[in-house]
Amino acid sequence: MSKQMQNYPLTGLKVVALEQAVAAPFATCRLADAGANVVKIERPEGDFARGYDTAAKGESSYFVWLNRGKSSLVLDLRHKADRDTLHAEIAEADVFVQNLKPGSAAKLGFDPAQLCATHPRLICCSISGYTDTGSMADRKAYDLLIQAESGLSSITGGPESPARVGVSIVDIATGATAHSAILEALIGRGIHGKGADIRVSMFDVMADWMTVPLLNHEAGNTPKRLGLAHPSIAPYGVFETSDGGQILLSIQSEREWAVLARDVMGHPDAISDPRFCTNVLRTQYRRDTDALVGGFLGDLTLAQASALLAKYDIAFAVVNDMQGLSDHPELRRISVQIDGGSVTLPGPATRVMGSERSYGASPKIGEMK
Repeated sequence: MSKQMQNYPLTGLKVVALEQAVAAPFATCRLADAGANVVKIERPEGDFARGYDTAAKGESSYFVWLNRGKSSLVLDLRHKADRDTLHAEIAEADVFVQNLKPGSAAKLGFDPAQLCATHPRLICCSISGYTDTGSMADRKAYDLLIQAESGLSSITGGPESPARVGVSIVDIATGATAHSAILEALIGRGIHGKGADIRVSMFDVMADWMTVPLLNHEAGNTPKRLGLAHPSIAPYGVFETSDGGQILLSIQSEREWAVLARDVMGHPDAISDPRFCTNVLRTQYRRDTDALVGGFLGDLTLAQASALLAKYDIAFAVVNDMQGLSDHPELRRISVQIDGGSVTLPGPATRVMGSERSYGASPKIGEMK
């Protein structure tokens, strides 16, 4: 196998993406990272995500993050000539991704089922807010709206009120789901030679992710909002150190509790204390549990607490802000070219040993590569 194929296993694959915003671009960005030729179809005014912010040296952080390595083909699909151009692009493609409002692609002449019938090896992936055949198919859907509709916001935040997850979790989860479904279809096509008509809805993705809180609710144990505490494990929450630092501590077993009580805190009696001897009891007496642990950690600095917990292999994390992430020793970065130079971004999580990748530039509107 050539080094090119090792580094970029999707080299030679063509993807046509009638996409905008976050979810679909996330999926196709990962395909581009792996070597696919991704042709992004943009309106004359461009993907509206280009205007979300100017944090990437004057360009949109969202757009630079999710569109690296793609080409940009500007088409106005109200015009027949541009629709014919898109049909010609799809005829050469292995994958077609679109996240228009359900029914919109079909009205323009790009019905996924018809495209799959015309091009039997084509893999179509359609992303929508709700299922395209359900009662809410026509409703507009954005990340935060689905956080609310799926119940995610009801279990996020503190006791006082629901909250949003601080990143576009629905869009990212949907894009990752679509990416894995496309790769699955490509594997299948390699076996049986047939393409696929894939449908992914944002609501379905989050409903799947909400399985555990949903089943607990239906069993009579509706999850409560606990901020950075765990609803069914204790101690599992944030404790402040003497210098104002914050440590998120997690004890997952009775063995770990024994190590924390005896070796770290010097309270061996807490191992057999009837309030603390099992996780169920520690959770029931969470206030007493947290008072014991918090009182100990509150006498230490962040550095002292971190060193002691690490010494005894206790699971913990420092509660960082964005500066903490920016300075973090584990943060890997990649460089992406933009019109004004280059921007460093967090590196994709997947690493293939012995195969280093470079990442393509974020395209200007209409820039083909």
